[in-house]
Amino acid sequence: MTTTSTRALDRLAAAHDASHYLLVPAEVATPRDVGEVAALLRSATERGLPLTFRSGGTSLSGQGVTDGLLADTRRHFRHVEVLDDGARVRAQPGATVRQVNARLARHGRKLGPDPASEIACTVGGVVANNSSGMACGTEHNTYRTLDSLVAVLPSGTVVDTGAPDADARLRAAEPELYAGLAALRDRVRGNPESVRVIRRQFAIKNTMGYGVNAYLDHDEPADILAHLLIGSEGTLGFVAEATFRTVAALPHAATGLAVFPTLAAATAALPALTGAGLATIELMDATSLRLAQAERDPAAALAALPPVAEHAAFLVEFLGADEAAVAAARAAAEPLLADLDVVAPLALTGDARERAALWQVRKGLYTMVAGARPAGTTALLEDIAVPVPALLDTCERLTALFAEHGYPESVIFGHAKDGNIHFMLSERFEEPAALDRYRRFTDDLVDLVLGNDGTLKAEHGTGRIMAPFVRRQYGDELYEVMRETKRLCDPAGVLNPGVVLTDRADAHLRDIKRAPAVEEEVDRCVECGFCEPACPSRDLTLTPRQRIALRREARAAEEAGDTALLAELERDYAYDGVDTCAVDGMCQVACPVRINTGDLVRRLRAERPRPLERAGWNLAAGHWAGAARAGGAALSLAAALPTPLATAATAAGRALLGADTVPAHHPGLPGGGDRRRPRAAERPVAVYVPSCTGAVFGPGDGGDGVTAAFLELCDRAGVQVTVPEGIDAMCCGTPWKSKGHDRGHRRMADRVRPALWAATREGELPVVSDAASCTEGLAGLLDELPGPVRVVDAVAFVHDTLLDRLTVTAPLPSLA
Repeated sequence: MTTTSTRALDRLAAAHDASHYLLVPAEVATPRDVGEVAALLRSATERGLPLTFRSGGTSLSGQGVTDGLLADTRRHFRHVEVLDDGARVRAQPGATVRQVNARLARHGRKLGPDPASEIACTVGGVVANNSSGMACGTEHNTYRTLDSLVAVLPSGTVVDTGAPDADARLRAAEPELYAGLAALRDRVRGNPESVRVIRRQFAIKNTMGYGVNAYLDHDEPADILAHLLIGSEGTLGFVAEATFRTVAALPHAATGLAVFPTLAAATAALPALTGAGLATIELMDATSLRLAQAERDPAAALAALPPVAEHAAFLVEFLGADEAAVAAARAAAEPLLADLDVVAPLALTGDARERAALWQVRKGLYTMVAGARPAGTTALLEDIAVPVPALLDTCERLTALFAEHGYPESVIFGHAKDGNIHFMLSERFEEPAALDRYRRFTDDLVDLVLGNDGTLKAEHGTGRIMAPFVRRQYGDELYEVMRETKRLCDPAGVLNPGVVLTDRADAHLRDIKRAPAVEEEVDRCVECGFCEPACPSRDLTLTPRQRIALRREARAAEEAGDTALLAELERDYAYDGVDTCAVDGMCQVACPVRINTGDLVRRLRAERPRPLERAGWNLAAGHWAGAARAGGAALSLAAALPTPLATAATAAGRALLGADTVPAHHPGLPGGGDRRRPRAAERPVAVYVPSCTGAVFGPGDGGDGVTAAFLELCDRAGVQVTVPEGIDAMCCGTPWKSKGHDRGHRRMADRVRPALWAATREGELPVVSDAASCTEGLAGLLDELPGPVRVVDAVAFVHDTLLDRLTVTAPLPSLA
């Protein structure tokens, strides 16, 4: 049965997505399957309650927020099925683009849409927003690569457009909708002006309004409906499953940065570059280059340049199935590339590290601008598209608008060959003058883009931000076609009202998110959601984004004098926000502005008055070898006892000392592990620090355990590693650091640092750790040594150092 919550913490956590809009849902629901979604839709229609579906929460235009019922479709809709040896893939809306592409990788295939947010954006959002990306253009976007979908309409009807008789089924189940779509198809096709406008608008990237090009591209109402749902932002129905035709994944590349003296020189070269077969041509304006050049460690191509003045650059890349294909493309384009009006010769590289550094120049722009914005300001990342010949004029006039309206640090970047540019603003919306400034800027932006025959939304979806301008972009006739499309699909108007279409001229200025200053980690967060797929507690309680958002909500309640709400949030946050955070730092790896929410949680834990717990952990830090052996012995004893007896014993302990102090026994727990022992080596290439987890917990499958397996692999490969003396008393420090026990952490650090400094020969040898959390813990612990010590995860060490020396006799098809 669908789980529904009206708890303030759940509603406020769900209120925040990547956009700059904020609406607090009345209820948050978590349906588990299509049947429960259909029931939600029927219930919302009967109650007249607005209903919004959300998966990844990475949409930027306000299409994922509501003050009605918010349905989380990420948690239970993650199934991915590869079809036809990778030629097609079927995925549910909660699966991320990266997860789908990971399943396709072994087949040499990938999804056509390649959004920059692929680490966190989900199939649901890809379909809802008609996603594209840096390389796919309009040829391989969601609309063009959709094969079929399963959708749930507001009436509760489930439509499978992949069924052979899909059209007949739609006619039988929804006769009014079927007839209405057929009538709109004929109406659009019979109006030459509508046909002209549609062909012009959808010749470029365009996610403004509904995809009325479906009325020209498809004949049967079932196919028309399927393609109208793409880019409809959850306003016409719920897409429960989508099947895509995939594209070839091209793993080989050559990348370079072409820096031009002016934007005019860059855009003048664009037609020739587009014709040269480049997969990507990414634009960066002068402000972008100045910010990138000022970074602590800029890419070599930028570091070698004189100070940026009026320059502009293209990050260009060839892709190919193999090195020969890339070499052939480079050779064919060589005369053109050599003749470019650039300030330094364009050097293409296939080296992975050099390519990553170049891409960081482009992808790091968001990080630089968002991370450096003043505390208390909200970041806006917007996008538009114009015909390529109008790109220069649009960029120059947009830069002038930044200056005119007081946004001097705004940057322009984007997908030049598509005429698709992005720009970023920072604004303090709680000030009325700032909101008025944003209104005037938006009005001028609309005039500029539509005056150049462009679209006000290229990739990010209409949402709330551009809904007031849909009529102006398409004209009265096509706007009425869109309104009738909405009426046919959602007669009660319960699906995401105010998104895509609106009667409010000021809708883009309402319900804007404020960002009260709280603390360092919180103030830098742009709530993009990139951290969420990496969070271990995302399906238990909260994600890093939600932990940060709730700190903002608590501060807002405090400033408003709402003591009742503040008390409720603090009470529930203690468990959901603090106790259940793994503090493993994986959120920082994914975060574009490098926030480690674990640091925030550790600080909050350290502020708790728990003297007995602190004393116990401090004692353990001084006697860790004995503590680890005691833990292992307890597990071995529990494993030897009859299960009911062990369970009853831990239950009694939990009742007496508390559930947070005594862990519950589970019959699936292994026995205790083996004591860690030092290991000498004459010619070691690394210092191995086996995790103390293996000393407490024995192997669960009856095997030899991680430590023995790793050392056996080293022996077979003929690679010597040493295990330091005193290893049984060492730990990475994570148990203390994660709980905020600073004194115990310092005590452990004082033992481990000198021992590993000596064992690594003062940093000459790397440290190898066999647990990811220990790798992260040791890296932080060793930061304060006199010199650098490299910490390597055992998986990476085996891949980089051992694998080529081993004979693989029984390869596994997959570990997934």
